[in-house]
Amino acid sequence: MNQEVIIVRGNNTLAGDVAVSGAKNSALKLMAAAILGQGTTVLHNVPLISDIEIMSEVLERLGATVVREGHTLRIDTANVSSFETPYELVSKMRASISVLGPLIGRFGQAHVAMPGGCQIGARKIDMHLVGLEALGVEFEVDHGVLQATTPHGMHGTHVYLEFPSVGATENMLMAAVTAEGHTAIENAACEPEIEDLANMLNAMGAKVSGAGTSLIEIEGVPLSSLHPCEHTTVGDRIEAGTFLVGGALTGGPLTVRGIDPAFLRMAIMKLRAMGCDVETGDDWVRVSRTEPLSSVDIQTLPHPGFPTDLQAQFMLLAALADDVSVITENVFENRFMFAAELMRMGADVTLDDHHAIVRGVDQLEGAPVSSTDLRAGAALVLAGIVADGETQVHHLEHIDRGYEDYVGKLASLGADIRRVPAADAAR
Repeated sequence: MNQEVIIVRGNNTLAGDVAVSGAKNSALKLMAAAILGQGTTVLHNVPLISDIEIMSEVLERLGATVVREGHTLRIDTANVSSFETPYELVSKMRASISVLGPLIGRFGQAHVAMPGGCQIGARKIDMHLVGLEALGVEFEVDHGVLQATTPHGMHGTHVYLEFPSVGATENMLMAAVTAEGHTAIENAACEPEIEDLANMLNAMGAKVSGAGTSLIEIEGVPLSSLHPCEHTTVGDRIEAGTFLVGGALTGGPLTVRGIDPAFLRMAIMKLRAMGCDVETGDDWVRVSRTEPLSSVDIQTLPHPGFPTDLQAQFMLLAALADDVSVITENVFENRFMFAAELMRMGADVTLDDHHAIVRGVDQLEGAPVSSTDLRAGAALVLAGIVADGETQVHHLEHIDRGYEDYVGKLASLGADIRRVPAADAAR
């Protein structure tokens, strides 16, 4: 349990330049894919966050050696001999389930504890299993452990996913690269992180095409054809979007660097609809605002739709807009837990099933609040920057899962913010 809190004094100031870290949701899967390389894979632009530490522990339990040098990881999987991941690690982070595909691809079997992570929805893994079963994988669940075997080997297949699940697409992709024959994944997830994973797998000797579209095709290769590689993680579009919301809240101008603006097309469109000026370059986005925030309607959808991971941040923007906004959450059923914390600060939010009706208010007030999940925690810190008085944000373990040096980056942009032991904050 993290016994620290973030204390923010509202000063309505965020301006300047900030560099985003590598994408959490990409780096974790790239680390898992290193299992297929059977040697030392080098990953650059890996964020310094707790989820990466947990994935490093998962790989080490399997027999890998993981060495960090700044933002570079050297992952030697030559001596990986175990195909079993322990519950105490997998229960801490849902992304640990992503070792399932590469373990099957390498060993033809895997024992993986059922996943945990943020409490923002059921996030069932049924689609992972359906896709892998089509490749020839057989599953049993024994005392909370998923046991995968391939008694007849793996063969290419054609699968249509009932929902473009990122995790199911990634696991199937990492298993299928060693399946015999041709595999097609229809209604595949289109997130930039999927494309990043496919680029790394191809650099390792796999034959993947179509990543980033709804149809991914894989020509299986023998495991012996795969080798380690060197790869740079793409920038984190959700971290970038979070800082852009901060700039929109306070007026900026705030420039986010290290991100492809194409990753944020829908978020940029909504920022403009809310009255912000947004400029883009090859690897940067700049936001500023001189007019009042306008209300907006948002529906979260799989990429290229509006990302669920930016829903809380945009709810904060809507809370200070000039009229009524409606936010519809179509991806995770429990993601509105954030609304109750924002209401503690004076926001006017009414929940109706998977809709949030947000009526803009003139001012938020500082209050003690708790991170309910990773993105909610980041949004609550931003709320403190524009609130009147002092805000204390608790349960920082959520924020630490996905934001590298969040307090330091915000302070460099002018925020009045510090991180202190909880005991000191209580005085």
